[in-house]
Amino acid sequence: MGPPDDGKRSLDGLSGALEYPDSHWRSLTYFNTYRIAVAFVLLVATTALGKSLLLGSWNQPLFISVSVAYVLFSAMSFATIVARRPGFPVQLAIQVCGDILFIVLLLHASGGISSGLALLLLANLAAAGIISRGRLTLFFAALASVAVLLEHTYEVLFFYGSYTMYVQAGLLSIGYFATAWLAHALAKRAVASEQLAAQREVDLASMAQVSQLVMQDMQDGVIVVDSRGVVRQMNPRAEELLGPAPRPRELLLKDYNPGLAARLARWQENPEAGFDPMRTILTQKVTAARFVPVGHQDNQGVVVFIEDLTRIQMQAQQMKLVSLGRLTANIAHEIRNPLSAINHATELLQEESGIGETHRRLLQIIHDNAQRLDRMVQDVLRLNRRDRAVRETVVLGDFLRNFALQFCQIEKVPEEVIRVDLRTLPSVSFDRSHLNQIMWNLCRNALRYCRREPGSVSVIVEAGAATGTIELSVVDDGPGVAESLRAHLFEPFFTTASSGTGLGLYIAREVCEANGASLNYVERQAGAQFTVVMKHT
Repeated sequence: MGPPDDGKRSLDGLSGALEYPDSHWRSLTYFNTYRIAVAFVLLVATTALGKSLLLGSWNQPLFISVSVAYVLFSAMSFATIVARRPGFPVQLAIQVCGDILFIVLLLHASGGISSGLALLLLANLAAAGIISRGRLTLFFAALASVAVLLEHTYEVLFFYGSYTMYVQAGLLSIGYFATAWLAHALAKRAVASEQLAAQREVDLASMAQVSQLVMQDMQDGVIVVDSRGVVRQMNPRAEELLGPAPRPRELLLKDYNPGLAARLARWQENPEAGFDPMRTILTQKVTAARFVPVGHQDNQGVVVFIEDLTRIQMQAQQMKLVSLGRLTANIAHEIRNPLSAINHATELLQEESGIGETHRRLLQIIHDNAQRLDRMVQDVLRLNRRDRAVRETVVLGDFLRNFALQFCQIEKVPEEVIRVDLRTLPSVSFDRSHLNQIMWNLCRNALRYCRREPGSVSVIVEAGAATGTIELSVVDDGPGVAESLRAHLFEPFFTTASSGTGLGLYIAREVCEANGASLNYVERQAGAQFTVVMKHT
């Protein structure tokens, strides 16, 4: 059984060690140390300087015997305190009663109240009241007063004591009660302060825990930096956005992220300064930094909030496309029928004989644009059904080999143009039609910009960086994507091709997310690379 909380009694009430906390026993040990020191000093003083100090002036052998007994009593009290047997209240009562007994005997051996030894009981009563938190304090004061009065009465009756000393005995008794009452009041205040401190400690611990949970679950990264630029605290989201942080004794922000440290320095010079979004070096994520001072003084540190602009942009796009998808889906259904009629009529006109070259070229323009509009309608309809994923176990090796053959036949390119590199042979849980749609979009883009030589388009399957993941990459040997266009790759209706709809990559990413995967553009020195990260079964 672990130790109980301070100030709480155990339910069984059988063991003093369990009823009172360590602080009570520690105070009792200090009290007993004071007791043995007083007893030892009295013993040494009466042995060496007894006559000059009037210690034991009436009965020096009795004084020495009582002093020795007092030292032994104090030593035995140490043993009972260590053993914590008997309980705390019993030990305290025995020790205080022993103090009263021994000091009154020493008082009697030194000539009574006039010796001044009765003042020693003031310190004992005060200590007993504080240690016991005010319990039995007035009882101990009454016991000391009665003992002093009885001792003086005994002197008056048997040793020619003076009646006038009753006044001094009465004043001592008043002092005992005053000391006991003061100790009682101080003890009550100490108990109240302890309870308030304990409650504040619980509240602070709860607030700290809540703050920790809030920081852990925040979507934004949070970094707490002190006035010296030392990182004091950082939540996991900040490390996801900026990269893992080293763990030195003191991590400086300028060592962890120099760009962020430079922005912080500029903000400290001019709090009204604005900052452009920055791309992190390790994670290549577009982020924005917001600085909030801690307190009202400049030297108390700063809280840095790191916002993931990519996530915010995606959320904004999702909100716009929810409404747009409903509208375009209805429009697409209405457009599809007349568009099919136009396309069919154009094909019939092209088959007629006797039409001129100019008319034939115009008919081809109508046909091509009708086909383009039909593809756009189909993409819009797929966009509206992107979340309807029916997953199944797909063997990537067989699927990709068959896909490469079909793709080359339909696109009328040599089979050598696409090279399938299987560095692992996994199975994945994916909607087969969705995976086919993704591969068509990625491979068509790669074929559009590659050199169309053997191996110009590579489909690579390898183990992912994260445990349990597979990376499916489509790489071409074309000029790659210009840096100015990379931020817009997955935006809907963004295209650089005159015949494109601008929905291919966007739909591919949406379909990946519907299957628990992700699609990203990977920067490389030559060519373009798009990688699908998925979980294997």
